[in-house]
Amino acid sequence: MNGPLDITADKLAQEAITLQQKLGAGLNTLREVDDVDYGATKRQEVWRDGKVVLYRFIGDKAPTAPIPLLISYALVNRPYMVDLQDDKSIVRNLLAKGEDVYIIDWGYPDRSDRFLTLEDYIERFLGGAIDHLRRTHDLDAINLLGICQGGAFSLCYCALHPDKIRNLITMVTPVDFHTDDNMLSNWTQDIDVDLFVDTLGNVPADLMNYCYLMLKPFRLNLQKYVGLVDILDDKAAIEDFLRMEKWIFDSPDQAGEAFRQFIKQFYQGNGFVNGGITIGERDVHLGLVEMPVLNIFAEQDHLVPPASSRALKGLIGSDDYSELSFRGGHIGIYVSGRAQKEVPSAIHEWLAQRSR
Repeated sequence: MNGPLDITADKLAQEAITLQQKLGAGLNTLREVDDVDYGATKRQEVWRDGKVVLYRFIGDKAPTAPIPLLISYALVNRPYMVDLQDDKSIVRNLLAKGEDVYIIDWGYPDRSDRFLTLEDYIERFLGGAIDHLRRTHDLDAINLLGICQGGAFSLCYCALHPDKIRNLITMVTPVDFHTDDNMLSNWTQDIDVDLFVDTLGNVPADLMNYCYLMLKPFRLNLQKYVGLVDILDDKAAIEDFLRMEKWIFDSPDQAGEAFRQFIKQFYQGNGFVNGGITIGERDVHLGLVEMPVLNIFAEQDHLVPPASSRALKGLIGSDDYSELSFRGGHIGIYVSGRAQKEVPSAIHEWLAQRSR
């Protein structure tokens, strides 16, 4: 007789046999697994300032887009989630459509970078890369794609230098940091950031990773590793899993002073909405963002809720504002099969209409 959960002795026995087979196959599969790394597309260093490097991606064919596209990623992870592997690469698909794609690699801050500020990251590093591309391409303005925290940096830069950016794309970018469903923001409200940074100096990457994992503790600390059993007999699937794990845990420390400023002005002060963001000695006003803007957000994003991103519409000064709602999460928007089909095409077509 079946129980209330339809669990029978035969089903339990079959589950045990299947588990034993998977574990047995895993012993052989794991011996065959190759070293994994992320970053599938060939790239060339074109500019450097200290640890920060600007790379140009090299595609199979020469770019046809008249204006280069610079990707600005967040500081908390390596930027190559947009180019994780051959079949999961937003970059590769943009190159195939003729875009001329660059990315800024923030590097790994150490104790010598303890006092880097938001002005260093936005004006010196991001601004330096933008000015390099303007010079080398003989253009007044370039296209900018800002992702997550890199999108917040991009919005600040565009507000301060609207003449240097032709078109702006923001992807899973937080704008309103005080939406009710923003768990990460809620955690930061009562933190004594001064004591935190003065004690630690740079913020350790392991501490940051632990905070992100605890947003979904069951899913990210247990469930995904239980699910690993199901692919132990699939070498390619295991390599995909390990590549993602390597990216997740290969995180830079955070420069202490920039971290202090970002938490205070953005997370605690909600500066894009309330005002109060100051980069160097200049105030940031999103009303000065007047270039065309494409805002892409993920419907199931647990780090940057859609409402946080969609607040951008009511704050910028641009008359040319578009939104793309992606059915997926904060990571799926880069690596899922749907993302490979939808996101690069949408970006390319939107830019093509505005870059002639």
